[in-house]
Amino acid sequence: MAKIMLGVNACFAVGRYPEPEEWLEIVGKKLDLRYCQFFSDLIEPRVEKETKERMCKRTREAARKYNVTMHSVFTGTAPHWCHTLLHPDEGMRKDALAWWESFLEMTPMLGAKAVGSLLGAFSKKDVENPERKKALTDELIANWHYLSRLAKDTDLDYLMFEPMSVRREIPSTIAETEELYERINKGASLPIKLCMDIGHGAARSGKEEDRDPYAWVERFGARAPVLHIQQTDGISSKHWPFTPEYNKRGIIKPEKVLDAISRSGADEILLVLEVFHSLFEPMEDEVIDDLLRSVEYWRKYVSE
Repeated sequence: MAKIMLGVNACFAVGRYPEPEEWLEIVGKKLDLRYCQFFSDLIEPRVEKETKERMCKRTREAARKYNVTMHSVFTGTAPHWCHTLLHPDEGMRKDALAWWESFLEMTPMLGAKAVGSLLGAFSKKDVENPERKKALTDELIANWHYLSRLAKDTDLDYLMFEPMSVRREIPSTIAETEELYERINKGASLPIKLCMDIGHGAARSGKEEDRDPYAWVERFGARAPVLHIQQTDGISSKHWPFTPEYNKRGIIKPEKVLDAISRSGADEILLVLEVFHSLFEPMEDEVIDDLLRSVEYWRKYVSE
């Protein structure tokens, strides 16, 4: 029987609650959650060193005050749009690697023992060019091996990468995830695990298993210490809250999630609410209420 915990990704705080004392009070007191995954948009890893150290210290102290464990650190939305280690330009890829070095440096400052991200995103042109795609993928894996050495020196426990939803953002199918998981771990200096998302997967891959969120969890749950949970419609990754309105429209059922985790053979997994809200009103004012109702909904199934 897997140990299953419930937590939240700090994405809800971006643009609204930049001060760690405020958003961690929401996590620890209002939501009454003991686990959180940090979102890198809240502190840019390459910010001036003194400022970064001060903000990380404030975050650690606030987490301690509100009895919240910073389970892991994950990239935010900013790197998502920048192609990072798969950018077509070599100089941009080198810059992305330098960004990653700062990201790794920041992780222990926040009190976390693991860090993760999407692997990167090809351009439309590169993903359709087999030779170019292979060369960039080979370089990507070499860079992740380099990052694993840095992570080990920083005394982290493991790295994570996240399967995504479109061909440009590898991996996006079950078969591709299996292949990349094996390649990226072979020669790594510490474990490289998966951060799964119940709403990801290649809905247009042509294979039914890639459309099935529970097939993903069953296949990879034992290799994923984190599962992002969102309500979604199975067509695209919606990141809706688990409220009555969206539960009627969505396909994600907690009983099926827990059953898939059980079948996966996982020993322990953290379910992380990853709910995105528009920065425009009225959605701006619904954030906390939607999270409260989502936590209430999942507490029927997960007690820790």
